[in-house]
Amino acid sequence: MRRIVAPVVAAVAVASLVALVSGCSGSSNPTASPRNTHNSVKLTIFAASSLTNAFSAEAAAFAQKTGDQTTFSFAGSQELVAQLRQGAPADVVATADLPTMLRVPHGSSAQVFARNRLVIVTAHGNPKHISGIADLSRSDLVVVLAAPTVPAGKYAATALSAAHVTAHPKSLEDNVRSVLTKVQLGEADVGIVYASDAQSAKKDVTTIPIPHSPVASYPALALHPSGQTFVDFLLSAQGQAILARYGFIPPR
Repeated sequence: MRRIVAPVVAAVAVASLVALVSGCSGSSNPTASPRNTHNSVKLTIFAASSLTNAFSAEAAAFAQKTGDQTTFSFAGSQELVAQLRQGAPADVVATADLPTMLRVPHGSSAQVFARNRLVIVTAHGNPKHISGIADLSRSDLVVVLAAPTVPAGKYAATALSAAHVTAHPKSLEDNVRSVLTKVQLGEADVGIVYASDAQSAKKDVTTIPIPHSPVASYPALALHPSGQTFVDFLLSAQGQAILARYGFIPPR
């Protein structure tokens, strides 16, 4: 799905017509600037909700460098893949784990561009005095997690199992940003999100690390040849610097 933005042709003055005729007759203008042959495109990018802030910044830098524009659809990785399998058009898809990406045709060709870790988030100031992952089993806490079908939910389940902790979440959200939002709004006491999510809301939440957290890998796949320019930008030094600024870990 590529939209070529055609150059706008302005009305030409009589003097310009004379110059054009002269050019056609064989004379040349050695001082003329070379014509810009790059046709800008508008890319549609499906991306995991945890990439919202970072990809918004990537888009601005990408547009400045290439002139290409981007439109994003942010949601849980599993939801994005379901939409693609139903025929939704996109140029690039970026998920928060490899197994979900493998459900996309040619998903094995995706390139990992970032990684992430899990953290615990509580209301700012930690009013419930949560000290670690073991506290998520406390009956006095309202716990919210991502659903098991969501990459963040799978990673959270792995972290809880490794710590031998049984949590009883009040709700299971269809994307990790919803977990963060419920903690920010006071609808939950505690949740498990990515470190990048917690960093984006550091004024509203307190972050507690999870020792030996599972590491999430983020793959991106160009679904149309024009989309590869955005994937390449993510992997460039400039793209990686932006991701690091938003709390992501470099790919291996």
